[in-house]
Amino acid sequence: MTIDRRHFITSTAAGIASLGLPSLGAAATYPTKAITLVVPFAAGGAVDVSGRLIAEPLSRALGQPIVIDNRGGAGGAIGSALVAKAPPDGYTLIVTSQSTHVVSPAMNPKLPYDAVEDFQPITLIGRLANVLVVNGALPIKTFDDLVKYARANPGALNYASAGKGSVSHLSMELLKNQANIPMTHIPYRGAGVALNDLLSGQVQLTWNNLSSNLTQIQSGKLRALAVASPTRVPQLPDVPTFDELKLPDLNLSSWNGLAAPAKTPDAVVNRLYQETRKIINDKGNQALWVEKGLIIPEDISPVAYRKEIVERIKFYQRIAKDNKIELDAN
Repeated sequence: MTIDRRHFITSTAAGIASLGLPSLGAAATYPTKAITLVVPFAAGGAVDVSGRLIAEPLSRALGQPIVIDNRGGAGGAIGSALVAKAPPDGYTLIVTSQSTHVVSPAMNPKLPYDAVEDFQPITLIGRLANVLVVNGALPIKTFDDLVKYARANPGALNYASAGKGSVSHLSMELLKNQANIPMTHIPYRGAGVALNDLLSGQVQLTWNNLSSNLTQIQSGKLRALAVASPTRVPQLPDVPTFDELKLPDLNLSSWNGLAAPAKTPDAVVNRLYQETRKIINDKGNQALWVEKGLIIPEDISPVAYRKEIVERIKFYQRIAKDNKIELDAN
């Protein structure tokens, strides 16, 4: 069963402190006790949803409780640093995201963890289509309409991001340059605040994951112009992908995955990888993924997952360099 942290009597901190280094024997019998799954963001967001989707069936497959530990703060850095320093025994895992393991590492050399060296990737648990949306009151129905409107009304479009150096900021700057769309960046402290101002018309467009905007799109308050996804998404069958719009560099879906601390035994990593893939391959589970706005992820091995993390960090570093985007000094 999945247990929320507030119902779990033994504190994670005490448990982590009392654990020793793993042994081959422990790996062979893994798991023999509850597993803590750290979600480095508050409950209710896309990362949390992905973690809870996988936790319940994974708990049943492993025969042990999985404790959801929401450790939000500092853009996911607090929870990520906690797992990076945890014993590498398979009993402390993390739900990784583009934010914690790609964009923040690409932008911030002062993070309290190394996204590549401090973690052992396991596999993807869900991809998320990103979507370009505009306020539904604007006379913009398609991506071509957006380009024409922006060029005919210079200075009229302000785009919101979840903050300077965020996925939305870097992606919109790439869009701005490749499609030659004049618009001004308005950074916010998080996607939720940005969405509120987009809905009220204070800003005109943004880039975000589909699951966070689907309800507003379906209600007509927002209008989707393009999705970053391998194919068109079933929730928005009439909305083209960026590939179709001849902007392939923008066609990167976001993702959430599982990872453990570096040096976790191969036997433990392989067990978690195999069980997770069985869960994701189950048709009944896939229906739940789609219902939550997730894309069923391809079978990606721990080695392949690490390679994708490294490649994407370099990709966003190039965008930041080309656009002279640097985080403000603290």
